[in-house]
Amino acid sequence: MAIYRKNIGGLHQAVRIALGVAAAVAALVYLAGATAWLVALGGAGFALTGLVGYCPMCAMAGIGKGGVS
Repeated sequence: MAIYRKNIGGLHQAVRIALGVAAAVAALVYLAGATAWLVALGGAGFALTGLVGYCPMCAMAGIGKGGVS
């Protein structure tokens, strides 16, 4: 049993995954050095929230579906 409840819907999850992966790939292709890795890590984290279906910032702001997926 998870310690969180999904708070984003299916379409929102798909968009987060696509944008996160795109940002990570673009960062590694077009940027250099530590900046590339930091931006790629941020993109990977964004994609991970979509994969899991839980956005901590949305939960703190009270945005979301209230656990219904």
